[in-house]
Amino acid sequence: MTKGLWVYLATSPLIWLAGTLATWLAATRLSSMYPRNPFLNPTLVSITAIAATLGFLGIDYDRYFDGAQFVHFLLGPATVALGIPLFEKLALVKSSLLPMACALFVGSLTAVGSTVALCYILGFPTDLTASLAPKSTTAAVAMAISSALHGDPALTAGVVVLTGIFGAIIVTPLMNAMKISDYRARGFSVGLASHGIGTARAFAVDPVAGLFSGIAMGLNAVVTSLIVHAFF
Repeated sequence: MTKGLWVYLATSPLIWLAGTLATWLAATRLSSMYPRNPFLNPTLVSITAIAATLGFLGIDYDRYFDGAQFVHFLLGPATVALGIPLFEKLALVKSSLLPMACALFVGSLTAVGSTVALCYILGFPTDLTASLAPKSTTAAVAMAISSALHGDPALTAGVVVLTGIFGAIIVTPLMNAMKISDYRARGFSVGLASHGIGTARAFAVDPVAGLFSGIAMGLNAVVTSLIVHAFF
C-alpha cells in the first residue's frame, strides 16, 4: 500500500506542493536555530533548495508550478490578512500618519529614481530600465508596471524576489548599525524597500515592525505605479 501511494505521488503534481511546504518548514527551522545569521533567511534557503532540486532532477518550472500553484494562490489571502494587525493597532498607525506619508514619498521616489539613474549611467536600454525600475514593489504590481512600460515582466519578477531577499538579509544588521530602535521606522523602511519578503522578516522580528512594513508595502505599490511614469 505504501509503495502504491508513493507511485501515485511521484506521478502527481501535488508532490511539488508537499515538497515546497516541507522545504519551507525545514528552512524556517534552520533559521530559528541560527537567528543571527541573515543568510539563513527562510525564503532564500527555500528558493535555493527547490531550484537546486529541480535542476538536479531535470524538472521544468511549469511542471513544478502545476503542483505548487496553490501556495501562489494563498498570496492573495495572506496579503488581505495584513489588515488584521492594522485594525488592532489603528490608534498607533493614526499617530504616525505624517512621518509615514513623508517617508513613503521620499522612499518610493528614491527606489525608482536611483534605479533609473544607475541604469542611465550604465547605458542600459529603455526596456531593461523599465524592467528594473519597479523592483521595490510587490511582484504582481511590479510586473504590471513593467508590462505597461514595455519591459520584461519575467525579468521584473526575478529582480523583485532578489530585492526582497536582499532587504530581508540586511535589514536587521543595517538598522542596528544605524542605531534605529523604533520598530515603526524599522518596519516601514523594510516594507517600502523589500515588499512582502521584507514584511515577513519584519513580522518575525516584532509585530509592530511587521504591521508598519505591511502598510508600507501596500502604499508603495500605489505610489510607485504613479511615480514611475514620470521617468518614462
